Amino acid sequence: MEQALIKLGVVLTDRGSRYAVTGARVTSRAEVDAALAELKRDKSYAKATHNTWAALLPTGGLKADDGESGAGIVILRMLEREELKDHLVVVTRWYGGKKLGGDRFRRVQDAVRHYLDHAQS
Repeated sequence: MEQALIKLGVVLTDRGSRYAVTGARVTSRAEVDAALAELKRDKSYAKATHNTWAALLPTGGLKADDGESGAGIVILRMLEREELKDHLVVVTRWYGGKKLGGDRFRRVQDAVRHYLDHAQS
């Protein structure tokens, strides 16, 4: 089953790194996995440095850092604060060659905020 992805594309850049944000309505881990597979059918997303994500499901919160340690919990906490249930949010980063340190968490927050401001129906 193909997921209805809400792809906002690249929403910000910082020192060469590009950040995109995508979301989808989901109610199970199987739907999360299907949405991630659909996103990664796009080769640029499949080759991204990180596809970090979180979702609030009826069974609880799920998250994955995809190598960007701590980013999944940042997304999950924002979803919890907004009470955005049954929704997957993916922040994709293409590394630009310069380490961002703690700023990377601010960029993840900025991308999620962009999604929350522009993609909710």
